[in-house]
Amino acid sequence: MTTSTPIDVPEAFTASYGAHGAAERAWLTTLPALGAEFLDRWALSPDGPVRYGMASLVLPVRRPDGTPAALKLQQPREENAGAAASLLAWRGNGMVHLLDHDEASATQLLERLDAGRPLSAVPDDSEALGILAELMARLVAVPAPVGLRRLADVAAAMVEQTPGAVPALGDPSERRLVRHCAATVAELLDEAGDRLLHWDLHYDNVLAGRREPWLAIDPEPLAGDPGFELLPALHNRWDEVVATGDVRRAVLRRFDLLTEVVGVDRERAVAWTLGRVLQNALWDVEDGEHALEPAQVAIAEALLNRPAPHGS
Repeated sequence: MTTSTPIDVPEAFTASYGAHGAAERAWLTTLPALGAEFLDRWALSPDGPVRYGMASLVLPVRRPDGTPAALKLQQPREENAGAAASLLAWRGNGMVHLLDHDEASATQLLERLDAGRPLSAVPDDSEALGILAELMARLVAVPAPVGLRRLADVAAAMVEQTPGAVPALGDPSERRLVRHCAATVAELLDEAGDRLLHWDLHYDNVLAGRREPWLAIDPEPLAGDPGFELLPALHNRWDEVVATGDVRRAVLRRFDLLTEVVGVDRERAVAWTLGRVLQNALWDVEDGEHALEPAQVAIAEALLNRPAPHGS
């Protein structure tokens, strides 16, 4: 029996998330009662205002012993399938701790981090990128749990979708780029990897913590090659990359730091980063776009025009 008062859902979250479709709007109607249900089930006390992201609501709470925690409410979706198993596999090593969860509703009780201090607040980009790279290296060192979505399957579907998507792009050079990305990915389908990937590791998905200075949050877990992790980090603070006046050099500086710290083969990392560019291109076309995002094109071109490795 639920005795807690239904939680207040911010109107801005209702408006933004509800715009995605009927299923999202239906889930939003259940959200106040769902929050109250888990406050009761886990004997939690609200401890601050509700926060929200693109697809989840997070309520600061305290457990019965007074320990601060965070109640995360999210609609069960393909993107968060396997998230609980992955958080358990990481065991808090560079990742927020999972304290409890309900698989059916995708509800999670998480270690409380400082939502007001994301890694994006670190002013020096080199420092922030170094922190992110160290976290990435720790996260991809873990083998993916059995049953997780596989990059091999995601990549095969992308290659299959490419011929139908390319004609929607108006620029011939962008059509050639997307075809090249697909051809590159096709060569790697049989060696797509088995590491546990976050899939969305960027500065705003890293928060300050008490147990460790910085911890990752919000994984969209995938079993695959660590090279598939790099693009969000390359794209961070893109305005600062442009402001350097030498986009290619700035992208390659980031790429070299990431690959060195994470310990991935650079040629494979180039190939799988092109795979992420392909994925984003396909999503854009699906959303009705007829041109690629300029930053994606710039990153792809920088990597394709890298100096040849020494000794080659």
